[in-house]
Amino acid sequence: MTAAQPATPYLFFDLRVLRTERLSPAMVRVTFGGERLSTLVGGGRDQRFKLFLPQPGQEVPVLPEVLDENWFTTWRAQDPAVRAVMRTYTVRALRHGPDELDVDFAVHGDANGHGGPATNWAQAARPGDRVSILGPVVEDNGGVDFQPPAGTDWVLITADETALPAVAGILAWLPAGTPAKVWIEVPHADDIQDLPTEADAEITWLVRGAGSPVLDAVRAAEFPAGVPYAWIAGEAGTVRGVRRHVVGERGFDRRAVTFTGYWRRGATEEDLLAELV
Repeated sequence: MTAAQPATPYLFFDLRVLRTERLSPAMVRVTFGGERLSTLVGGGRDQRFKLFLPQPGQEVPVLPEVLDENWFTTWRAQDPAVRAVMRTYTVRALRHGPDELDVDFAVHGDANGHGGPATNWAQAARPGDRVSILGPVVEDNGGVDFQPPAGTDWVLITADETALPAVAGILAWLPAGTPAKVWIEVPHADDIQDLPTEADAEITWLVRGAGSPVLDAVRAAEFPAGVPYAWIAGEAGTVRGVRRHVVGERGFDRRAVTFTGYWRRGATEEDLLAELV
């Protein structure tokens, strides 16, 4: 007898911080636990989910009373000073038995409240702190963007530290021997991580400086022969530049390019959400 599938591919979970780890100057790992976490699905690759944080002074995030398919509209209608802070993050690792979820936060500013809401929260997080997530409960949930088409011969990946957890998931997922050229821009040399993979991956780390190191490196690179697939993520302006280059100057098929602006210089996530109205 086949088990019934959930009516929706995503469900809300109430989680608590189990522990935190400072991975590097720009990255903090927070490990969460929760009673129903056994039903969460990792999805692999760049699996995303929604994270809801409490406002300063709150112990738990304030969410709509009814969490149904209209949750976003209801959340938007709540008082911005009271409603939960919402951000999009990547499943860095998911373990069962015990059930634990790792989320890596790219942080900026210092630990004294001089960053954005998620940066401030992650750097101050302590065991027992409470959050909520809207996370996947089925494998095919629409939250994985890394989808190489059939016939792909090699993969191009570009990212900055905000997309580093997704790159780690993609590299861990790639089949053994898959040719991949990867460029990752980080703020500090100490932000370079070991990224295990069975792919035939050439990973180039770029420490941020003037200009756009990722775009400059891709422009100067020699590409392998064969049919490419590109996954481009990070700051929106850099993402647009890399996409224009690989499509307009390198002849990539537009349908074989996945691009996502994880953030935009000079704009907060609240600014980006406001543009959806």
